[in-house]
Amino acid sequence: MGEAMAEDKRKSKDLQLSAANVGDEKSRITMPKHVDIQFMDDADSELTQPMEGYNPRYKNIVDYIIGVTHEIWEEHGIGKLYDYYANTIRMHTASGLKFGREAVIEATIESQAAFPDRRLFGEEVIWTGNNVDGFYTSHRLRHEGTNRGWTAYGPPTGKRVSYRAIADCVCVQNMMVEEWISRDELTLIMQMGLDPLQTAKEMAAKEKDSDLQLRIAGDIDHRIGQLPPEPWPESQSERFDPEDFVMRMMHEIWNWKLLNKAREYYHENFVFDGPSGRAFKGIGDFQTYVLSLLSPFPDLSHHVDHVCHVGNESAGYRVATRWSMRGTHTGYGIYGEPTGNPMRLMGFSHHVIKDGLIASESTVFDEFVLLKQVVA
Repeated sequence: MGEAMAEDKRKSKDLQLSAANVGDEKSRITMPKHVDIQFMDDADSELTQPMEGYNPRYKNIVDYIIGVTHEIWEEHGIGKLYDYYANTIRMHTASGLKFGREAVIEATIESQAAFPDRRLFGEEVIWTGNNVDGFYTSHRLRHEGTNRGWTAYGPPTGKRVSYRAIADCVCVQNMMVEEWISRDELTLIMQMGLDPLQTAKEMAAKEKDSDLQLRIAGDIDHRIGQLPPEPWPESQSERFDPEDFVMRMMHEIWNWKLLNKAREYYHENFVFDGPSGRAFKGIGDFQTYVLSLLSPFPDLSHHVDHVCHVGNESAGYRVATRWSMRGTHTGYGIYGEPTGNPMRLMGFSHHVIKDGLIASESTVFDEFVLLKQVVA
């Protein structure tokens, strides 16, 4: 039955906040991609779900996440971070943990100075929870702007950039108390006209004493010793469970390397968009994409850290998954000659499921952080 894998599944489910008192709202309050902010609900409109304890201008959690993002990062209301971010917030980035609201303020000032005309276009907010216990949200958005100020990579380039990011947040009583965020940094670097490999080497040298470099690499944990990965436990429900469906798919394809099972999970002509310009249609290209990451890291291990969804069977499901990967650069592939370095990667995937199969996938991970680990 795979008791260890079942326990992992239970732990991942336990990470979700209670959805009590939400009723049918969880199925219908979401934001399909490309909704213009000017069509979001007016500040004086009626609530569409309980939001006591939150800024009254927002009528539901999707409106709240999109609106707060706009207030802080597009209206340049940096001081609003004192209203919306807890002093003890834990910010998990691809490069490591940042602690405290002042670290968020510092990073916000830096990014707004570097890209003063930056726009954040919301594409999707997938969520669970309620206003009493707290909300967990997964916000996919596109950043666009012009590099007119200094960044960690050097002086302004004047280049226009456009890239995706996903931010998962735990929000309790109008305050963000924990956040996980990753952006398509490699695309940003290439659009700024920088050489990715040379920049990765330079940054890795600067960060050689950072937390990222000091992590101890133990055994890869998707299997024990000479044993194969454990099978995913059978579902205990006769109803379609979109979260179990996505977790099973990730385990069988990434841990078991059963690429032939892709047709059991994806529509034949499904649409994929991912980091570093990856965009394709169909299962054949998807298998090639998976192989491009397995080849440099043959021992790659995949683990789901959190999953939640909105929707229903008739309208389709939208599933947000936060995951982590580990592996050792012992194979040839897109990252060049093997260095033997370990890598650890945090990523996010949004899936749209229709008629029991995945119709589209949007995945974000910081490939520049991966590259720095490979060349370090």
